[in-house]
Amino acid sequence: MAPMPSPASAGLKIIVLDDDPTGSQSVHGCPLLLRWDPATLEQALLDPSPLLFLLSDTRALVPDQAAQRVDAICRSLRAALVEAPGEAGPGSWLLVSRGDSTLRGHFPLEIDRIAAELGPFDATLLVPAFLEGGRTTVEGVHLLHGEPVHRSAFAADARFGYPTSHLPAWVEHKSGGQRRAEEVQHITLAELEPTGQQALVERLLALRGNPVVVVDAQRPEQLEALAQAIRAVLPLRRLLVQSAASLLQALSALPPQPLPPPALARLRRGSAPGAVLVGSHVPLSDQQLLQLLAEPACAGVELPVERVLNTIRRLGSGPGGPPSVLDQQEPVDQALEPLREELLERLQRAWTSGRTPVLFTSRGERPCHNASERQRLSFSLAGLMARLAAGLPPELSYLISKGGTTSQTLLRDGLALAAVRLEGQLLPGLSMLRLPADHARFPLLPLLTFPGNLGADDTLHQAWRLMEPQGGSS
Repeated sequence: MAPMPSPASAGLKIIVLDDDPTGSQSVHGCPLLLRWDPATLEQALLDPSPLLFLLSDTRALVPDQAAQRVDAICRSLRAALVEAPGEAGPGSWLLVSRGDSTLRGHFPLEIDRIAAELGPFDATLLVPAFLEGGRTTVEGVHLLHGEPVHRSAFAADARFGYPTSHLPAWVEHKSGGQRRAEEVQHITLAELEPTGQQALVERLLALRGNPVVVVDAQRPEQLEALAQAIRAVLPLRRLLVQSAASLLQALSALPPQPLPPPALARLRRGSAPGAVLVGSHVPLSDQQLLQLLAEPACAGVELPVERVLNTIRRLGSGPGGPPSVLDQQEPVDQALEPLREELLERLQRAWTSGRTPVLFTSRGERPCHNASERQRLSFSLAGLMARLAAGLPPELSYLISKGGTTSQTLLRDGLALAAVRLEGQLLPGLSMLRLPADHARFPLLPLLTFPGNLGADDTLHQAWRLMEPQGGSS
């Protein structure tokens, strides 16, 4: 019988491979890495936070590219763990593949690549519940505000769509039948009750052969029970976790967020306007954008997607390589320079007038000829938005970025960051980052990352109002 968790497990480092830069939306006080070279990784592993996020941005990539990136991260991580001071054995760290709570992403490709590079594992726990965003799992069915998630717009995603909310069947569908639904195991709500803690530990200890284990969750205390059991068995079992953000808070057992939302809002630099970027084009983002643009103090500046797509087609889509291969994107970026100058002038004019410039891509998903062209369009739009943000006045007081690829490209390319620190959550699921004090253009700029699929119709407007001097001072 396994011992129950003790304070000795406090040294656990939870290493999160995040397929989208908005996945740290339930935690605070930890580093987020945008690159994984040895020096950056080794320094981050020394950080006192129990959490370390590696922002892989694989959701923006095609499968082959995603596999290559996960392989590269895992190999760098393996080398860094070997060099880490002190005990760095498998019992001292836990790997989490943080995925979308609406089930979009490269599953099971990413967990397969992690297992190939850093395994073997005794089991993979699938925990997509994101309670702060109304995503729960009951009797193996994943729900969005109480409705099966396959009935939502997210299930119709052009790249990551799916026909079922029953997670064992979803696993079979996503794996092309390689993982049969009847082979997927299930931890129920009843097993997550406090009175069943020892039985849950024994259940995890019995796992062998790396099955996928679906975990139900409706309440935070159920995720806390799971986290406690995971920490208890880690010295004896190697577990891989595929989860949304809520489980990370339970696993890390962080103290309350030091800065409450009003204090986070006061991190703004001065009383000048900030700026808002909206790249996400899911229906919820459209509604949120409409409410913000109805605000007289905001000035909308539309980035015409059709013009960017026509530029790509005129130059040829090319092979659609990884976004870090800048020379593959350079001809398109150069051709879009007149558009950048035009839009930047409009953004700066709005900002100088005292209004908040809101840069947004024209709404709707454009039909593309193939996956390569779709990817190049995504990279071109995100890159153009990042370059525009980087050209905003240095006195900018804050920045809000909505959409995963938009935020990742802004951080990595537009702001040229290797790492950034997460301060906390301004609103549930909305992460406040702050740029380093030595940033060349925007030292200590607060930057709010906003998932495309989160919130109600008024959440973007609410976040903007909090960041405005009159809204965040109370």
